[in-house]
Amino acid sequence: MAENTQHLKPDTVLKNYWRDNEQFADLFNAALFNGRPLIKPEELEDLDTEASSILEHRKHTESISASRDIIKARKRSSAHGVEFVLLGNESQEHIHYAMPMRIMGYDYNAYKKQYDSNSKKYKTSSGMSSDEYLSKMKKDDKFIPVITLTVYYGSKPWDGATSLHEMLNIPEGMEPFVNNYRILLVEARKNNLTLHNVRNINLFHLLETVLDLNLTKKQAMEKILTYAKEHNVDKTVIMTVAGATNLNIDYNAFEKGDGDMYTLFNEIAKEGKAEGKAEGKTEGKAEGIIETGLDLGLSENDILERLQKKLGISLQKAQEYFNIFGKQMA
Repeated sequence: MAENTQHLKPDTVLKNYWRDNEQFADLFNAALFNGRPLIKPEELEDLDTEASSILEHRKHTESISASRDIIKARKRSSAHGVEFVLLGNESQEHIHYAMPMRIMGYDYNAYKKQYDSNSKKYKTSSGMSSDEYLSKMKKDDKFIPVITLTVYYGSKPWDGATSLHEMLNIPEGMEPFVNNYRILLVEARKNNLTLHNVRNINLFHLLETVLDLNLTKKQAMEKILTYAKEHNVDKTVIMTVAGATNLNIDYNAFEKGDGDMYTLFNEIAKEGKAEGKAEGKTEGKAEGIIETGLDLGLSENDILERLQKKLGISLQKAQEYFNIFGKQMA
């Protein structure tokens, strides 16, 4: 039987998760408005994430390549007509010490795309002042505001800059004259988000557990399994947690409908009895896999199958390990 354990790419799994309008709106409401539901899921629509642009200055032209993780337009009616806001979500696995510049670049590109699109209307100077024609923009033209939220999924506390000023060595007395640029940052490992969407609540609870440096991996996995069972956590949430934190997924659990395992067998098995023993000792790994399998209520055949796949051993050898360690744990 072919190996069915896969390692999910954080970028891919997080993009898929936050594409859901209900989850996306709930996150932004929590980060911007302390949980007040001002952004409605039905107001959101996906936009092209390509954010590349051309930077022109006199005779110098430079292309800037960039692609956002997710960007959505919020469209709503008001007393002033139809209002738009562009909402961008960036997922960050590692601390990025130039994050304010990176976000500033994304936001600039979003505004530049609006400007370029708007300027195409003005092919002649008809109805425009000379300054407007030179600017390729009328005095009363307005663009759609852009708000970018960065969610950091690392286990270390964020110690990078959250504003452009923090990246600069500004001479004393000059700070008021240097334009600043701040980022909106959410740390999955520790936050005070007021969430209402059940998937989001479970997602951030599990992420906080996985990323807790005060817990061993075994303790974290045990807490995750307990919470997942008690709250009937959705499969999508488990996969997103695993992808965001680089855990391995065991798809056999899904195929067989073993919801109680919630795909985290691999990480727990590594920690079982084998924790503290030399990595290369096959017997120690076998003991951990068997103990974990029995704790999870797996059948003998399922445990034997996992021993063969994880350790690259024959069925006969797997049976020998099971006879030794299985009986000791009975």
